[in-house]
Amino acid sequence: MDSVRLQQQARLKRVFALAVALCLSIALMPASAFADVRKADVVLGQTVDARGLSIAQCPSIDAEYAQVMGADGTVYFERNATNPTQIASITKIMTAVVVLDAVANGSIALDTSVEVSAAAAQVGESSAGLQEGDTMTLEAALKALLVPSGNDAAVALAEKVAGSEEAFVGMMNDKAAELGCVDSLFANPHGLDDDGFEGDHHSCAADVAKIVQYAMLNDTFRTSVGGGDTTIPVTRADGTKADILLESTDGFLDIYEYAIGVKTGYTDLAGYSFAGAANKEGDELYAIVIHSTSEAQRFEDAKTLCEWVYEHKMMYQLANSPETTTTTIDGQSVQAPVVAEVAHSGWIDKTVKATLSDPTAAVEIFDLNGNVSQSLEFDTLSSTVHVGDKVGTITFKQRNAVIATQDLIACEEVAAPDFFEGVGIWWDRLFRGFSGQPQTAQSITLNETPLVVDKTAAA
Repeated sequence: MDSVRLQQQARLKRVFALAVALCLSIALMPASAFADVRKADVVLGQTVDARGLSIAQCPSIDAEYAQVMGADGTVYFERNATNPTQIASITKIMTAVVVLDAVANGSIALDTSVEVSAAAAQVGESSAGLQEGDTMTLEAALKALLVPSGNDAAVALAEKVAGSEEAFVGMMNDKAAELGCVDSLFANPHGLDDDGFEGDHHSCAADVAKIVQYAMLNDTFRTSVGGGDTTIPVTRADGTKADILLESTDGFLDIYEYAIGVKTGYTDLAGYSFAGAANKEGDELYAIVIHSTSEAQRFEDAKTLCEWVYEHKMMYQLANSPETTTTTIDGQSVQAPVVAEVAHSGWIDKTVKATLSDPTAAVEIFDLNGNVSQSLEFDTLSSTVHVGDKVGTITFKQRNAVIATQDLIACEEVAAPDFFEGVGIWWDRLFRGFSGQPQTAQSITLNETPLVVDKTAAA
């Protein structure tokens, strides 16, 4: 029995020791190793704190600098997005942009031959495996730049397009200014920032998003960054042919079904960084994460940002009325919601039932941006109103931004009073004027705007 008790005590001691070690390891782990939500994070232009959002409503990411933006320029989320920082090989997106601009303006072609100089072959760090004297098409060199993040390809392209790295860097900075970048300075075409490349080479998440947005307008760029591993043909200095396997550094393509690229980056100063793109049913997003804590985490951060945006987008039905009526729209009989009853000024007590010009219309909104409001303007109706006539306008807003405008159209025909009816109405109004009674019907709004965000449930 004593031996059994001793064995049990030993097991308990081992379990306790393991538990203590685990607690100590967690306590000593850097805080940055955990994804988090910060009160200063910005959602659609306002901080999380100012919006009163809960932690559950916000994206929990690890990166120190981040932004997610739609292809239309809508910025959904920011974290230190305008703070300058090193961006490592994300730089190569701008390198590709300058090269492809040169192609677009006709100063060079995709099938132009690019030769690898000694400087290009010896630049070091990430490489496409190019050798001095190799020649390939400019299109192949772009793949060598973007797929395996080839510093050798970056220098070769810069020399080919501008004649020198220095001249090419000038073109990069000019393009940054043209795109409205707020704090970017490029010192080389590859993004290295130490071991002889020290300097003020930097950008910020907001600028990178703009650069990606512009780059993704180019089909050659999209194909290069979205295809994963590939092979390019080169001619060696001795005239022999070789195929070079380019292994993609983009793990985003492996973990996210909607991923379509774009570019990784890493240096000690930039940390694990990534500029990613996703497209879900035509809805394209650009997620920039800089200085994450691991190679895998940067892709998880980008996925988290994209999924957060997609999850909080919703279709909002504009017409929401408890009353419906049968009317004719575009020659077809339909059951339409009555969104308003518009006063007819020719009568004392008559209104015109109205619906939206498109009663089934819905608009995509971002639910965390708040509830939807509506305002109606009614036309002055005095003559005969026919079915389908415009009788007013309805405008929908979300946080004071217009999200939709529709004409109000008549669901029914209301004739103007004839001569004899008009005389009777004139006398009726005369007596109503003495007694202070209303002389026309009042326009009323029947449409409702359902809550988008239930703050009680969100708290």
